[in-house]
Amino acid sequence: MLEDGKIFIGASRNPDDSINKGEYLDLKFGNRHGLVTGATGTGKTVTLQVLAEGFAKAGVPVFAADIKGDLSGIAAKGEPKDFLTKRAEQIGFADYEFDQFPVIFWDLFGEKGHRVRTTVAEMGPLLLARLMDASEPQEGVINIAFKIADKAGLPLLDLKDFTALLNYMGENASELSNQFGLISKASVGSIQRALLVLEQQGAEHFFGEPALKISDIMRTSNNGYGQISVLAADKLMMNPRLYATFLLWLLSELFEELPEVGDPDKPKLVFFFDEAHLLFNDAPKVLVERVEQVVRLIRSKGVGVYFVTQNPLDVPETVLAQLGNRLQHALRAYSPREQKAVKTAADTFRPNPAFDCATVITTLGTGEALVSTLEAKGAPSIVERTLIRPPSGRVGPVSDAERQQVMDHSPVLGVYDEDVDRESAFEMLAARAKKAADSEAAKRAQEEAPAPQEGSTTSGWTLPGFGGSDDDQPARGQSRGRAGYQRETVMEAAMKSVARTVATQVGRALVRGILGSLKR
Repeated sequence: MLEDGKIFIGASRNPDDSINKGEYLDLKFGNRHGLVTGATGTGKTVTLQVLAEGFAKAGVPVFAADIKGDLSGIAAKGEPKDFLTKRAEQIGFADYEFDQFPVIFWDLFGEKGHRVRTTVAEMGPLLLARLMDASEPQEGVINIAFKIADKAGLPLLDLKDFTALLNYMGENASELSNQFGLISKASVGSIQRALLVLEQQGAEHFFGEPALKISDIMRTSNNGYGQISVLAADKLMMNPRLYATFLLWLLSELFEELPEVGDPDKPKLVFFFDEAHLLFNDAPKVLVERVEQVVRLIRSKGVGVYFVTQNPLDVPETVLAQLGNRLQHALRAYSPREQKAVKTAADTFRPNPAFDCATVITTLGTGEALVSTLEAKGAPSIVERTLIRPPSGRVGPVSDAERQQVMDHSPVLGVYDEDVDRESAFEMLAARAKKAADSEAAKRAQEEAPAPQEGSTTSGWTLPGFGGSDDDQPARGQSRGRAGYQRETVMEAAMKSVARTVATQVGRALVRGILGSLKR
């Protein structure tokens, strides 16, 4: 039943329960995104594993979060079990065989996989504000903080860098407010308290270096299989906002870094977003709009995004409209909201005259789903009641010893496992504070020295403690206007232009993308 260029999902059934035909996901439409939904215990994780195995066999790298630990079994060869062989016989899957897949285990905490990190600068102000559940005034201060860091060339790598920058902003709030808008000390203080909460929740493990390289989740193995990156998320789920923000950051990094490829024969990467409702819960409108924009545009980068959640209502309609491949497991309809979810799910499918979708959704068995994928010319296929094929890898988690064995042979072994703490905003601001203290001590020791003349001018932008100089006074004999304004000469204008260029290079002219993260 296997076909080239397609992923075998399962076999559809006729109303009399006889086998109808094989159901497939065409690889050339794999980057048109997808949705896997269903109530707890209906088989969503196994369906995710089947899809991940199919993409990997086709040479497509996969990234997926492992919420319960069950998905880790994809790293081990499957074992003959009655329910697996029975399902294969039931759907006429004569080609069924067990297999082992190349896996890289990742973990933000470094316990069940290689460490995953990013820097505060790469996270960007929008996602950081979302992570901190910041109010609108606090989000404004966070945006100003990133602007100051960009201008002053202060690398924001970890939380202590951002804390040091907030301390600097609080100490110089009056001067900075004149340049960037109101910086309330109360807002700065509340952000600092939110940072403490993040640290207690383990977010400090996420920020730092070496930062994750996108190329390391887009590998293929020696046998031509796509590498499957499995993120251990059981502990991460204790902080759902960190989990959702991390995956959204990763999605935005893929969008910013990957080149346009149009519509390839198969995706460059497939990204499974499990427990997708956590991304949209209480999300501000601007964030939902940007997620929609990323999902819509990342298709042309060759990336397929598959949302996995219990209820189709968990995903906003604007995002739902972008998901072309649908696999709907059973839903319960005990409450008015659940009844609405059943109707919504049924209405999203291309109808099949053989049965009523809304009725069938509530009666589907475990491992059974309504399936509609994109076919010729990108049109959705007629929905079919489908028995999902059994996976080739192990169903269930690997042991700790097996996990460690996989990690010991990982292609990224030793790359991310040790922290790197290079000079960044914390050290630079500490050095500036020491320099200011030494300067103040020197001034007290030389009280007889003449005070600097008033009315000195500076070129370009200045920040308290950055870019100022006592030598910026005009030469003797030069005249000023009544307000201290002095017309530039051609030479002065040229010198200012050079100074701005140098300052831009020193500050790295940081460009931020659609979700506020750095464009490398």
